[in-house]
Amino acid sequence: MIRVPEIRLVGENVEPGIYRTDEALRMAEDQGLDLVEISPNAAPPVCRIIDYNKFLYEKKKKEKEMKANAHKSEVKEIRFTPNTDDHDFDFKAKHAEKFLKEGNKVKTYVQFKGRAIMFKERGELILLKFAERLAEVGALEGMPLMEGKRMIAIFAPKSAKKKPAGEKPPKEAREPREPREPREGGESQSQPVQPAQPQPAPARRPIEIKYANRPPADKPAEDKPAGNN
Repeated sequence: MIRVPEIRLVGENVEPGIYRTDEALRMAEDQGLDLVEISPNAAPPVCRIIDYNKFLYEKKKKEKEMKANAHKSEVKEIRFTPNTDDHDFDFKAKHAEKFLKEGNKVKTYVQFKGRAIMFKERGELILLKFAERLAEVGALEGMPLMEGKRMIAIFAPKSAKKKPAGEKPPKEAREPREPREPREGGESQSQPVQPAQPQPAPARRPIEIKYANRPPADKPAEDKPAGNN
């Protein structure tokens, strides 16, 4: 079913490169396998020599796993009025946090009835306060807007932050080990290290100063002989 004259061959047990289609088919027949086109939009198309039935089985298995892991995002609605009290506000904020943590969007609106349409500023304050409350789990997609008699704000869930790959948790500080008791018939293998004792400073000897041509202190100086006049 491969109609192009040339293909790019990849995979195991082959030398990657561009081959004529008939040559690649012959290589697949020699290995008892099939020539399967895996990327038809490339130029030239990319093919592999594999077992076609195994290829279909792995493809279906992968699609089934992706479908099972896919989360269907929903839009949850929460309604306020210009006169919503604090208790009702906190109650609805907890529900919104739960919806956002589950991966759903939250559409919040303030409903105005009759003359309450005059208090648009009050509705905007409620929605902005709601956005501040949900800042850790949800992001406001845009400023509140009026649609008929409703002021609407939409929140999208925030993705969880991943830790860097190289970051390691800090190690706990180790407690100092106690010295082991000596074993019978021998000394302990590990003895506690005694702190170094301060050494006393050496006594300083008095410095003796000697003067040239000066008699010692314990002997009287001899009289010099008188010279001849």
